[in-house]
Amino acid sequence: MNLFDNLIENNKQVPLAELMRPKKLEDYLGQASIVSQNSPIINLLKSKRLFSIILWGPPGCGKTTLARLIAEQTESDFVELSAVTSGVKDIKEVVERARENLKYNKKTVLFIDEIHRYSKTQQDALLPHIENGTFFLIGSTTENPSFQVVPALISRVQVLRLNNIDESSMKNIVIKGFSYLNKTYGEIELKNSVVDFIVKRANGDARIALNIVENSYFSSDIKDGKRVLSIDTIEQLVQIAASKYSQQEHYDTASAFQKSLRGSDKNAAIYYLAKFLASGEDPRFIARRMIVCAAEDVGLADPNAMNIAVSAFRAVETIGMPEGRIPLALACAYIADAPKSNKACVAIDMAMNDIQSGKDYPPPMHLRDSHYKDAKKYGFGESYVYTHSNPEYKQQFMPDELIDTNYFN
Repeated sequence: MNLFDNLIENNKQVPLAELMRPKKLEDYLGQASIVSQNSPIINLLKSKRLFSIILWGPPGCGKTTLARLIAEQTESDFVELSAVTSGVKDIKEVVERARENLKYNKKTVLFIDEIHRYSKTQQDALLPHIENGTFFLIGSTTENPSFQVVPALISRVQVLRLNNIDESSMKNIVIKGFSYLNKTYGEIELKNSVVDFIVKRANGDARIALNIVENSYFSSDIKDGKRVLSIDTIEQLVQIAASKYSQQEHYDTASAFQKSLRGSDKNAAIYYLAKFLASGEDPRFIARRMIVCAAEDVGLADPNAMNIAVSAFRAVETIGMPEGRIPLALACAYIADAPKSNKACVAIDMAMNDIQSGKDYPPPMHLRDSHYKDAKKYGFGESYVYTHSNPEYKQQFMPDELIDTNYFN
């Protein structure tokens, strides 16, 4: 490292979120179900036992911190890689380091941040070394491992689901952050309303909370030699609330939106519509979901719902956003309020199931196409009665084999 590099290293500003990482499991907040006294993972760690894990949870919930604490608790060598910047070459280097550690009976924990970004080849490169115990893997991901991690790797690890940090724990984190800054740089006048505001804005993300704490502290007014922090100051710093929207959140929100429409809960449906829009979802995707719901769930009970949904789709294509939110909201409210019938959906599924299970029969002879020259020679179209000429005539339309079938019960 040259003189210039040394200068940068010695003067770089370490973020408060990094400085405030817990050094002991007892200080780890927000995941009580995982690190509570006598929880399975704690009992394993107390016995110095290690196992490979994938930590799945939203940003800022403590995945990296928990990985470091696990390595510390088990007296393991901790090696950290980012899936964004590392590859098979880096994994091979960790393998050599882990093998060297084994000569001295020392365990190695390989932590891979955002492991869902690894390709199948990169994930496969981990398998033999997990299998033979060369190192223990801890991967972190914001995406559902079932979708993003190869089955062979999933079968060799334990998946632990972490949640957004609860408000009580988040409040403690925010207060600890301000306490650290108070001791280091001087006291700040802090109201409970300010702490509560930061907790709400952070939305369960400790990193966002501590970033707001740090930035707002140094942006606060100084009156009579003392820092004073107001909600107005924070609002100017954080103008847009943090929005978490992983691939899993996309699927979960879509599911909740359609089920709320189906269940005629207009308030829930409009909430999930707002969540879609605030998260930057393609408004055409939202409109397509409503078209599906209008057909599948409203159906014959109010056929106009389909017209409303299709019109909303055309509207957002024509006028774009943010004005497109209004026709989307109108369609959402209409479909939620509409009476519901899934008869058409059930009927087509039953009929398709019949055909796919072998009940694939030709139409009766009198219904077959007879517009070409040789049709009469085969008996096609004979005895067909034009319905408009004789509307009272009871004509058979079903194949003989399904003549008594009723798909619309």
